[in-house]
Amino acid sequence: MKAFTIGARLTAWYSLILAVSLALFGALAYVAISGSMRATVDTELRQRVQAVRDIINQEAPNGEAALQDEFRELIDSEGAGARLRVAYPSGAVIFAPPEMQEPTEPKHKRDVSRPFSESIRRERFRFLRETVEAAGGRYDIEVAASLAAFDHSLERFRGLLYAAGPVFLILAALGGYWLSKRALAPVDQITQAARSIGGQSLSRRLTVPRTGDELQRLADTLNEMLSRLEAAFQRITQFTADASHELRTTISAMRTNAEITLRKSRTEPEYCEALSKILEETEKVTQLIDQLLLLARADSGSAALRMRRSDLNEALQNACRETRAFAEAKHLKLSQAMPENPVWVQGDSASLERLFTILLDNAVHYTPSGGQINVRLNAEDGFAVADVRDTGTGIAKEDIGHVFDRFYRADRARSRESGGTGLGLAIGRWIAEAHHGEILVESELAKGSTFRVRIPLLNSSGQ
Repeated sequence: MKAFTIGARLTAWYSLILAVSLALFGALAYVAISGSMRATVDTELRQRVQAVRDIINQEAPNGEAALQDEFRELIDSEGAGARLRVAYPSGAVIFAPPEMQEPTEPKHKRDVSRPFSESIRRERFRFLRETVEAAGGRYDIEVAASLAAFDHSLERFRGLLYAAGPVFLILAALGGYWLSKRALAPVDQITQAARSIGGQSLSRRLTVPRTGDELQRLADTLNEMLSRLEAAFQRITQFTADASHELRTTISAMRTNAEITLRKSRTEPEYCEALSKILEETEKVTQLIDQLLLLARADSGSAALRMRRSDLNEALQNACRETRAFAEAKHLKLSQAMPENPVWVQGDSASLERLFTILLDNAVHYTPSGGQINVRLNAEDGFAVADVRDTGTGIAKEDIGHVFDRFYRADRARSRESGGTGLGLAIGRWIAEAHHGEILVESELAKGSTFRVRIPLLNSSGQ
């Protein structure tokens, strides 16, 4: 079943709410008008009872005939819808129309001294009965007023509600639908524009309506999302291209060595040398694939780290031991400034050791023979802070913001010679962030670089 559009749903809800509001308003107005008219009739009935009392006080000494004449004149002055019955408490009637020779009783039991409504010959009347004392005697007075005009007015009001309500509701619904279509027209434009943007046109942006409302915020948000998608798409494209280049370069070297070796017969030492070169390139491919798999798992969130209470001091010292032989082979001086006590963090010790190995290996690669590498670890403001400082070639200012990008090399030629893949620092940053820490770099060309790692310390409760 086809879903209704937002405009149709808004119109339906608007019409429903309006219909309920009109119904409630009509009901309340009907009750208010009915009550007001009834109160007016009741007031007139009380005034009529008072007029009858005044007549009795004035004309009772002149006899019943005089009273009857006055009562008749009073009724004639009130109109055809007026009724009057006056009797003694004994029941003897002084004045009454034929239809009111007997006192009128309400069908529903209630206090007869209060106004009530009953029918006389299929015509509704409003009655008021009171026993009054006048001219030294007691009299039962019953007055009535026809409700025909009252009922007719209410009937006309109901008819007006029944006739005008649906018309007003239909007009309001049509107007609401038109307004909703007009208000949502920019949404359709945004939808059409968004549909036209594909993987090859992520640089396009939506037109932002300068209305200062939700539509502008929606368009701005979608443009921001497109910017993020474009950046992510470019990173993925670049990552794929760089990975393909790295793999192709290494495999091409392996293939070239194999082809050259197989062109003619070789001595055993020559075959061993060729196989050694192929093995070396194979190890590079293996390392590259391992790094690519690690980053892919990190991106998908499936790279599992065994987070536990770990000594960062031990992890850094292990990394220094692994790198020391490589540094000595390049005649580099590797110094350490470590605390005597453990530095406890919540982390994966193997990953932390790998992080420091990456930083030390990077320092060794880019520090010329005779240089120095200084490693320091201390605690600052609830963080374990590890610094790896070298006196190497340094990094240009325009490259510092990219050194953690995948496959980025500030000096590509040198990195290729040293066997680097351009993924180490990207992996290092992921490890630091996975431990709720960060990795920072400060560098200056020809003066060396400092990489700083900050990992939250465990508190006294082990949290």
